[in-house]
Amino acid sequence: MAADEDVTLLILGAGGDLTHRLLLPGVGSLLKVESSWKITVVGADRADVTPAQWKKRLEDSFATVPVPARPLRSVLARTRYQRTNVLDATELAGLIGSCSGPLVIYFALPPTVSMGVCKLLEDIDLPADTRLALEKPFGSDEKSARAFNAQLHRVVPEKQIFRVDHFLGTSTVLNLIGLRFANRVLQPVWSAEHIERVEIVYDEDLALEGRAGYYDSNGALKDMLQSHLLQVLAVFAMESVTDLSDQEIQDQKAQVLRATHLWGSSVKRSTKRAQYTAGTIGRRKIPAYTKEKGVDPSRETETLAQVKVEVRNNRWAGVPFTLRSGKALGTARKQIVAYFRPVAHVPGGFRNAAGADKLIIDLKPGAVSFVLTMNAEGNPMELEQKELRAELAPGWMLPYGEVLREVLGGDAMLSVRADAAESCWRIMDPVLRAWRQGRVPLETYPAGSAGPDGWQD
Repeated sequence: MAADEDVTLLILGAGGDLTHRLLLPGVGSLLKVESSWKITVVGADRADVTPAQWKKRLEDSFATVPVPARPLRSVLARTRYQRTNVLDATELAGLIGSCSGPLVIYFALPPTVSMGVCKLLEDIDLPADTRLALEKPFGSDEKSARAFNAQLHRVVPEKQIFRVDHFLGTSTVLNLIGLRFANRVLQPVWSAEHIERVEIVYDEDLALEGRAGYYDSNGALKDMLQSHLLQVLAVFAMESVTDLSDQEIQDQKAQVLRATHLWGSSVKRSTKRAQYTAGTIGRRKIPAYTKEKGVDPSRETETLAQVKVEVRNNRWAGVPFTLRSGKALGTARKQIVAYFRPVAHVPGGFRNAAGADKLIIDLKPGAVSFVLTMNAEGNPMELEQKELRAELAPGWMLPYGEVLREVLGGDAMLSVRADAAESCWRIMDPVLRAWRQGRVPLETYPAGSAGPDGWQD
């Protein structure tokens, strides 16, 4: 699909929050940068939505970007909404038959519904080069992910499937590739020989924020660690690539994930889970998670998850990678931290020892910092640490805009390949089983705190 070619973006589940809050603003940010794209946005869902209401929804979403007047008028002139039961074969066939030009079908749907739709698509004539774009989670465990992939491959080949992880469209994650492979200083020290441990953390100071319908059946591990943070780990730890083609990036990421296992192969020693209780974040009073509207306390859903893994290959053997994400924490912390090993020898005479040198990559907002040991100010016989920091410019587009540009352009670099999706479940399935069986205790922490006592150690 070329930039000057008409393309239809068919959104299944267009009435949902994901479409309004993330997907449509992503389309808008793409059009703001790539104004020559000729995109016909077609929304489909069960709800009755008038043409005026649908256009207003697009206008409201695009206003958050904002989209320039010319591409905005073009999209609004082309767009339409069609009330459809996507699990009805006749209605689905009629919907797809009404779409012209190259077609991208975006599944803004739960995985079980997406699988049902794909089953129906087997018997529907699709336009040539139809592409399928799907939201996480890709299944609910390794077995279901394999079944999902098999189902998808009965509809279109793998090269036409785009499993969307918007973290891969975040400008800081994209910048990580340049930091890794175009940097003379860091290339030689990017290994277990020099790096002692790595943390990939996505702590939020937001609580549930009305998302119980999704979150309570998934929890922090499925929502963040199994998908987003393992993808970030794969980019951080992958081997060098010959070029920035989707094949090269996908191959190297898949190699990392195949080598990734729980630290010491022990769920009890390598994982922790917790749930927030009532507390205060700034001026906000946060109720206990179990008191949030729509939460089923019997599920014991974790709101904070921590999993330590290892990448068993020549570059990273012996280095613990800690993945952590949680909600309702006192301080938002969204970063990758690489802790360097101590130097082999510190000359005698220095009167104090500094901590570990660190490379800190802030995911939001984007920044790269070095925390380095050097002589203290005013007393050269003491050591202290100084921070050298570079702010990274925000991306040209929202993460969903970056992802959509790749889907429309047929570049899968920011997609999750079938084998990688299965590997992520293979890594985390033992954790999910152990947690369901109660073999790892569900700890608690007050909303607004740093988490349970002892976790920071």
